[in-house]
This record gives sequence, structure tokens and C-alpha cells, in this order.
Amino acid sequence: MPGWIGHYALALDHVNPAGSIEDLMPLRHSIGDALIVGLGESTHGAAEELTLKHRTVRLLVEELGFRSLAFEDQWTTGLQVNEYIRTGTGDLNTIVNQLGGQWQTQEVTDVLRWLRDFNIGRADKVQFFGVEYYLTGPSAYDEVDAYVAGTAPEQLAELRDHLRAIRPTTPIDDYVSWYQGVPDKQPYLDHAHRVHDLIAGVPHQPESRAHELALQHARQIVSFYKHYSLPFADSLVYRDSHAAQNLRWWREFTGDKIAYWAASAHTANAPELRIAVPPGPDLRFPSAGSYLRQWYGHQYLSIGFTFDHGAVSLGPDETAAMPPPAADWFEQPFGKVHLDQFVLALRRPAPISVRRWLAAPGKTRGLAHAGPDSHMDGGSLGQWFDMIVHRQEISPAAYRG
Repeated sequence: MPGWIGHYALALDHVNPAGSIEDLMPLRHSIGDALIVGLGESTHGAAEELTLKHRTVRLLVEELGFRSLAFEDQWTTGLQVNEYIRTGTGDLNTIVNQLGGQWQTQEVTDVLRWLRDFNIGRADKVQFFGVEYYLTGPSAYDEVDAYVAGTAPEQLAELRDHLRAIRPTTPIDDYVSWYQGVPDKQPYLDHAHRVHDLIAGVPHQPESRAHELALQHARQIVSFYKHYSLPFADSLVYRDSHAAQNLRWWREFTGDKIAYWAASAHTANAPELRIAVPPGPDLRFPSAGSYLRQWYGHQYLSIGFTFDHGAVSLGPDETAAMPPPAADWFEQPFGKVHLDQFVLALRRPAPISVRRWLAAPGKTRGLAHAGPDSHMDGGSLGQWFDMIVHRQEISPAAYRG
């Protein structure tokens, strides 16, 4: 197996996101006519995986016309990021501090700064959006209020009655903790659905973008309350299905080709995904990528970013050593390739022994904070990914502080 991998692996010259991307140009053929490209990192907090993803985003944007970057982060936070990269409004450091903790790194900050610089003076600006909803903040409530105030003021009082009953009045993490303890969540769900239905019923011109955007804000409010009304196992399934729906909605709303930046557990084509988190219960859910593959076929391209060994950041002041992969993890043969980093397309013709390896039940890294025994399975390398970007040694991402 290492012989086939070594023969077809495309060496990458460096991991510097500001450097030349000439070494990535052969990937254009493999990406082809993809409409959405999943950029899945094997674990959060690995500096070189983040910079290699940044380089891949540059290829997609600069050479292949991708004009949206979707992130494993909140819809409402994404609105702030989008405003910054499109107009320069806001302070980048403050905005990064609003992202999920795993993204509050210098490497991600550099991505957003690059997007802002790329957009300056362009008509075809890159946009940014968050695919998640489970920390939906006040701006979604503000947006639906403003829409009804401007288009159907006679319904504003009714809308505000519903919003008043469900709008978070404390920091969102505190509000989530409080709401999880509420014994009867149905009234909150009812108010959220009434907000959505009221927006849906506002008279509007066919294909009104303002109306469709207001509905999308309302959907995130409904999704927030629905998520926390479900048992934990069901909420995992709900999360990825709705992340995928948000991606599909954005694709239809904008017409953009999209780069989807998230953990591999979300981007992989993994309809029967299992993440072992010993000694806790397994996490099981169809990945967002599996829905995207159903809807878009191979116009959804799944790229997995992997590594052999090193260390990762678990937070601002904590790192974890990452030993080489176990013998039965699919990335184990990659460590035998004598390249610091490389790309391997998995859809090329291959001998039967390689095809069997690609189709065999596979394992890969799980959650870094859960320890070395955490792993992901429930599929195969060839099912999960169309392409691998591999780095041999990784170092901790630089958390901002």
C-alpha cells in the first residue's frame, strides 16, 4: 500500500498560507466541476492542518471561482464575519473572539484577514456564513423584527409578543444552560414556530431575497429551540442534518460555489458515522457530508486533512501529544511516505488490492480531547473522502490570548 500511495502522492512544497500555490495547481483537475468542497480536519487545533486548509481555500477562490466559505460556526456569528470580510466593518480581533473556541487561533485569524484583503475593490466578493444554529444569538431576532417592521408593520406587535417570550436575555452560553433546565420546553418551541410562520406569511414579491433571508433567520431560531428539546443522541442527528440544509439553502440563495470548513466528522461522506469517546457513550449520526453527497453526487467533493504525529492545542493553555496512528487506522500507511506533506486523490484507477483497502471498514482519529483511544469508524476511507491532504508532523495551533 505505501508503494501505491508514494507513487501517486503529489508533494506539496510548503505549508505557508501566504506563499505560492503553484504546487496545488494539479488539484484543479481532481476538483473539477464540484459545487461544494468539504475541507475536513482530523482534529481541531493542529496548526499545519489549518494552514494547509487555508492554502486550499486560496486555490478554490483564486483559481476556481469559489465565492463562499461555510464554517462550522454559528449563523449569527457568521453574519458578523461576513460583514467584516465584505466591507471591513468591525474589529477582526473582536470578531474572532466571537467564534467557537476551536477557531480562536492565529491561523483562522489569518484566513479571515486574507479574505478581507482579497475582497477589497472586487465586485465578486467572497462571502462567509456559519452552518450551525445551536448558539443562535440576538441578531437573528433583530433581523426578523426589522424585516416585519419594514414590510408588515401591522403584524409587528404580534411578532414582538412571540420574540419577547423567547429572545435570550443573558449571554448565550448562560441562556442555553438555563433553557436546558426548563422542564416544559413546548411553549418556547410554539413561540419559535409562530415567529417562523408569521414571517412565511408576510406578503412579498416572488423570489424576494429579503423575505427568504428573513425566513432563514427564523429557521435558526426554530432550530435552536428544537435542538435543546431533543434527547442528546437525537440532537446529534438533528445538528448535522440542519448544517447540511443550511449549506444547501446558501447554495440556492447565492448560486456560489462553496468551501465547507469543519471537522472531518461533519464533512466526510459518512452516513453511518460513529465516534468512540471512551469511557463515555458513542456519538452516532449521519454526517452533513453524507447529505451533501446524496443531493449533489460527486459535485460534492470531500477532502480529508490528516497527519501522522505531533501535538495539538486543546485550548489557549493546553496541548496534547498525538502519537502516530494505530495500526488499523487508515492514515497509518501515510506515515511511511517520505514527503513532509502531500495530496493523494483517491478516485484514480488502482489495482484490486488498493480498491479493497479503500473499501474496507476503516478507522481514523476521533476527538483529541477524549484521549488516544477515541476514534471514528462506520465507513471506509474511500467512502468518506475523495482526496487526502496529509502532513507528517503537526504542531499546536497558536491560540489568541
